[in-house]
Amino acid sequence: MKHWVTYPLVSHPYDPAFVSKDALVRFAQAAERAGFDGIGFTDHPAPSHRWLQAGGHDALDPFAALAFVAAVTDRLLLIPNIVVLPYRNPFVVAKAVATIDALSDGRFVLATATGYLRGEYRALGVDYDERNELFDEAIEVLRGAWTTEDFSYEGRHFTATGQTANPKPARVPIWIGGNSKRARQRVAEVGDGWNPFPSPAGLARTTKTPALETVEDLSRMLEDLWRQVDAAGRDRDRIDVAFVTGEGGDPGGDDFDADAHREGLAGLAALGVTWNGVGVPGDSIAHAIETLERYGEQVIGSG
Repeated sequence: MKHWVTYPLVSHPYDPAFVSKDALVRFAQAAERAGFDGIGFTDHPAPSHRWLQAGGHDALDPFAALAFVAAVTDRLLLIPNIVVLPYRNPFVVAKAVATIDALSDGRFVLATATGYLRGEYRALGVDYDERNELFDEAIEVLRGAWTTEDFSYEGRHFTATGQTANPKPARVPIWIGGNSKRARQRVAEVGDGWNPFPSPAGLARTTKTPALETVEDLSRMLEDLWRQVDAAGRDRDRIDVAFVTGEGGDPGGDDFDADAHREGLAGLAALGVTWNGVGVPGDSIAHAIETLERYGEQVIGSG
């Protein structure tokens, strides 16, 4: 199993120390030394003040932040967590991803989803009710722009009549996030990975997504995913699954139980999970880095 960590800009108001060159360099390099395989940043270009006050969080631009990380690391895969594809014209996304992938020697993994914040959609001038159609359209454009010269496409809100965009990446895996049956269908048909989100019932109502609280919930969803993968005639072993375990408690807590945590990871691996998402505390950069180092020693290094 591989391990990735999302940069812990996870609160509002944020600790200004996390929005600095020093913090980002130290965090990324500590993650790489600890044995992590990937690093992620969230995507909220225009969150509403109401959402931030109700428990939301601030965010860096994931493309800018991952380009920065690419310059100060050698091995970490660059995995936004996640890019809301309908927010942007897909040709703009294709160019940003291809650029970072080229400058990082092929380390970009495009993790995507449709998002759920109506206010953010309105602020960006995108129709929330079109999000699923725009998402599917974006996947087609990304793959086309990355592989085809003189590429044409008639979109809902744009017309491409023969575009050629370089550089073209050798291969950028596309992970598709979300807990819905539709998300799993997309993975089965066109995705390289599935990235569901832990979602207690209360949060699920807010985000309008199926609840995902237990390993049993995940197992049922994976059974559905694999049925659809088989029906599409695709190889299960070529599709990554990223998830988290709550076993052992908070990795940043004094009572973290690494043995129980590893047992939780083993259970996920038995279901077909290939990537483990790790959350670290965002109360201080020192605590975040200490947690990375301890996790590397107690979990990654003992695997």
